[in-house]
Amino acid sequence: MWAPLFWLVCVSLLFCHSLSCYQCFVDLEDSLSLCWGHVLTYYNVRNVDACFKTLDRIFNTNERVIEAGRVGKGFDQKLKDILDTEILPIVKEFDKKLNKDTVYEQRLQTASDNFIAAASKLPRVSGCFPPCGFQISGYVYNCVTCQYDSCEFPLDCPVEEIEVMENSRSRMWCNVLFDLPNDIEVIWRFAEEVKTQQMEEFKEVTAGVDRLYSIPSTSLQHQGTYQCEIYSGHRSIVRLYFYIRVTPQVVAGHTELQEIFDLSLLPGGQLLPPPDGSPRSFLPFIQILLTACLTTSLLLLFLSLGALYWSSLPELRNPAEESDEEEDVVL
Repeated sequence: MWAPLFWLVCVSLLFCHSLSCYQCFVDLEDSLSLCWGHVLTYYNVRNVDACFKTLDRIFNTNERVIEAGRVGKGFDQKLKDILDTEILPIVKEFDKKLNKDTVYEQRLQTASDNFIAAASKLPRVSGCFPPCGFQISGYVYNCVTCQYDSCEFPLDCPVEEIEVMENSRSRMWCNVLFDLPNDIEVIWRFAEEVKTQQMEEFKEVTAGVDRLYSIPSTSLQHQGTYQCEIYSGHRSIVRLYFYIRVTPQVVAGHTELQEIFDLSLLPGGQLLPPPDGSPRSFLPFIQILLTACLTTSLLLLFLSLGALYWSSLPELRNPAEESDEEEDVVL
C-alpha cells in the first residue's frame, strides 16, 4: 500500500525543480536506488527527501555543472557517458544499503567535480552570429531543458543596398560569418526594379554552388533586389538580399560638372568652401583657372584688334590708287 505512494513522492521530488545535466542523463530508477539508503546523521533516520535535495544542490542548480554541459552539437552523448561513469558505480554500491548523509555529500560532490572537469574539455560551440541564418554550428546543449538551443535568428538577412554606375561591374558575395556544411547549394533570384523581401516577387536566375554573382556591365535593367539562398539538403540555411541602385552615366556626368561649377562660384567675391571646410585646399586650382581665363581673354582681344586692323587696310589704299590713275589720264 505504501510502496506506490513512496514512488510517487520520490518522482515528484525529483522533478519539482528545473531539469539539469543529472536529470537529463540519469535514469529515474537509478536515482531512486541511489537515494534509498540515505540516513540523516543527526536524527539517525532514513530520509529520501534529503537525498534528492542534496542531488538538487550539487547537480541540478549548480551553475558550474550547467556551464560545463554547454557543449556543441552532437556531444550530449559524451555528457551522458561522463555522468554514467561517475554516478552508476555509486548507485551500485549504495543500492539497498544504508549510508550516512556525510558519505552521500562527499561521494556526490566528488562526482560533480569530476563531471565538471571532464565535460569542460568537450568542444565548445562557435557561438551565434547575428542577425540571421539557421546556424547549426551555433547550437549549444542546455542542461536546464535537456535539449539544444538554436540561435533563433530569422532566415532572412536585412537588405544590403549597393550603388553602382551604369556600365560598371557589380559583384555580390553570398557569404556568412558562421560555418556552412560541405553539401551546400546556392540559388540566386532577382526581383526587377523593386526593393523587396517577398518571395513571390523573385525569379530564379542561377542554381549551383557559386556564391559569387557578377554583372560585367551593369545597365538600368539590372536595378532591383537580388536574393541569395543557401541550402543544405532540403533545408534552407540563410537568405541574403542585395538591392542594386544603378546611376545613369548622363546623370553622373551632369552631377560631377555641377559639383565643379558649384565649387568654382565666387558669390560676393568669396570662394565656396570645399567639402572638407578648408578654403585654401582649392586656392591653387582657382588661381590657375583665373590665370587661364585672363590669358584667353587677352588673346581674344589681341586677335580681334589684329583682325580689325587688317580689315581697314584696303580702305586706306583706295584713295591713293585713284589719284595715281587720274595723273596718268592727264598726262
